[in-house]
Amino acid sequence: MAAFPDFVAWLRRHRWACFGLMTLSFIAFGLLTLDLVRLVTANAAFLFDNGWQGLLDGGLRQLLELLASCVGAMVAWLLFKLCETLLIQSLTR
Repeated sequence: MAAFPDFVAWLRRHRWACFGLMTLSFIAFGLLTLDLVRLVTANAAFLFDNGWQGLLDGGLRQLLELLASCVGAMVAWLLFKLCETLLIQSLTR
């Protein structure tokens, strides 16, 4: 558990690395959320229309993959916000 505070301290000391990580997490968030609402809605409609057969045909697997994309997007967003907070703190001190 001590790795996370060490990582935050490292980001505080290396502002350019923090900015680069913030940029990469912003790009990852954008790519992971691209058309995510449309895909989840289409999957839900497919499962609703086809019921159990839709689950057997891969609808459940696709839904789980979409949920994994949501979790990945949330992690990227949290990493972006962490870097943003650290950079704002360093600029205002």
